[in-house]
Amino acid sequence: MADVDLASLKTLPLDALHKELGGRMVPFAGYAMPVQYPSGVMAEHLWTRDSAGLFDVSHMGQLLLEGDGAADWMERIAPGDFRGLQPHRTRYTLLLADDGGILDDLMVTNIDSAAPGNRFYIVVNGATKLDDIAHMRRTLPPGLVLTHLEDHALLALQGPLAVEALASLALPPENAGQPAIADMKFMTAGRFLWGDAKLAVTRSGYTGEDGYEISLPAAQARAFADRLLADARVKPIGLGARDSLRLEAGLPLYGHDLTPEIEPVEAGLAFAVSKRRKAEGGFPGAARILKALLDGPARKRVGLKLEGRQPAREGAEVFAGDAKVGVVTSGGFGPSVGAPVAMAYVLSAHAADGTTLEIEVRGKRLPAQVVPMPFHQKNYVR
Repeated sequence: MADVDLASLKTLPLDALHKELGGRMVPFAGYAMPVQYPSGVMAEHLWTRDSAGLFDVSHMGQLLLEGDGAADWMERIAPGDFRGLQPHRTRYTLLLADDGGILDDLMVTNIDSAAPGNRFYIVVNGATKLDDIAHMRRTLPPGLVLTHLEDHALLALQGPLAVEALASLALPPENAGQPAIADMKFMTAGRFLWGDAKLAVTRSGYTGEDGYEISLPAAQARAFADRLLADARVKPIGLGARDSLRLEAGLPLYGHDLTPEIEPVEAGLAFAVSKRRKAEGGFPGAARILKALLDGPARKRVGLKLEGRQPAREGAEVFAGDAKVGVVTSGGFGPSVGAPVAMAYVLSAHAADGTTLEIEVRGKRLPAQVVPMPFHQKNYVR
């Protein structure tokens, strides 16, 4: 990707703002995106942990699913309980291939206030969104409509002061009785007004910190971002810090820690298979996934903490003695942890916390220990 001509890439609604702020633009998921600003990745990471960071994640796919039986159809493509998902609640789930492999991980919100579950807002990963949409539309029954909200931007405001910064805008709720911004809980959603723009807000994010994701018309994104950045608590944050933050939080990245060859149980995402679905099945790859739940998977995604300061990167091989037992899928230096950390898939016999392993980096074996994830405590508001 380093050789891709930036001029050939799609641009974000805030492209001009990123450049004005000194963002170093790089190719990512077919877009020119800021990897960092002049302060650098380390400073941006720590600012988000201490204050509030603003991320432009408009490259991600925003979808609207509407029609009678929408919840039933969602349960045919993903293992979550969508019939039981209450209005204004968000659920993390997985788009599954027929064999149970992971095609993408999704955030799904029930936006049907009447509670039948006939309207869902879905956020999918940027690099897979066109494939996801094509996959979904192949099985979409008559009466259901899937709309790609291409004219919307998506911003993430993350960190312990995100609530104060967003609440300071005094955004009125669209509907009476809806909780105010500051009263929302983790994985809940609401609609708010900002001038003549309507904002769809979820209290969620992918940094391990408290925060919000805000969907709004792309035409209003620049003015809204300017307003947030005028707050001394808020600074722009790029892809580099987004990656180190999610790594410390033990959150998998699609295309790296999750792929079509990996099923949910070995990925440590068995929680995404809702209780009722475990009993009833009926989702893609159910036989394979339920067997892994019962018998245990052959390999597991684990956290590794390395000795010293040298990080291990994706693709580094993991050893127990002379035997190769796994491979690193994400790795780097954790600024908040103060040490190199990594995620890897290793054979289950070597996956217990406290297990001592070695990672081969540039021909040298680095000692590492299996440790619980997250590496850094999550700070969600339950």
